[in-house]
Amino acid sequence: MEIEVLGWPPDGPTLRLDYRRFSYAGKFVMSNTGKAVVREPNAATDSEWDDAVLAAVAFNEDRTDPSTLWLRYVTVRDDLRGEGLGPRLCRFVSDRAAERGYDRVRIGVNNPYAYEALYRAGFAFTGEDTGVAELVLERPTSQVAPDRSAETYQAGLDRYRERDLSDAEVAFLARKTGSEPPTAAAADPER
Repeated sequence: MEIEVLGWPPDGPTLRLDYRRFSYAGKFVMSNTGKAVVREPNAATDSEWDDAVLAAVAFNEDRTDPSTLWLRYVTVRDDLRGEGLGPRLCRFVSDRAAERGYDRVRIGVNNPYAYEALYRAGFAFTGEDTGVAELVLERPTSQVAPDRSAETYQAGLDRYRERDLSDAEVAFLARKTGSEPPTAAAADPER
């Protein structure tokens, strides 16, 4: 597998992801966001889809704070979810964002699985939400978030516990009750 930034927001990269295999596939055909991918090198592709892509993230600069990059959509191919590709890709983009002059990276997540994955990428809950049922997580571009305490981690999980959730999400949150946040993965060895 290889990880690559296809372009930053002004570059206008697009992807053709198979909507049957990727959540948010339609968001990746828009050219107003930057994109990065995890893909299989030398994979065969047909003329309709970017089949070599295993995971993708779209991102853009904050409209009011040019030192902040927002991850907008993260998607992993349906058969590879839970394999750590999303956190690895988000960490990769965060590391590259530092090279572009960004000080921090933020993301709004709408479910406890994404929340957990972003913690694995070195993010932490800010205590804020976007107003559309997304909790805001962030990290400095040059390191993992400084406040990754159990209290901060559990505060975000408690917000999800207040929602109408699936049985699987309720069980996931029950397993996380009182736990420490997941360890942030080490810096990407390909860097």
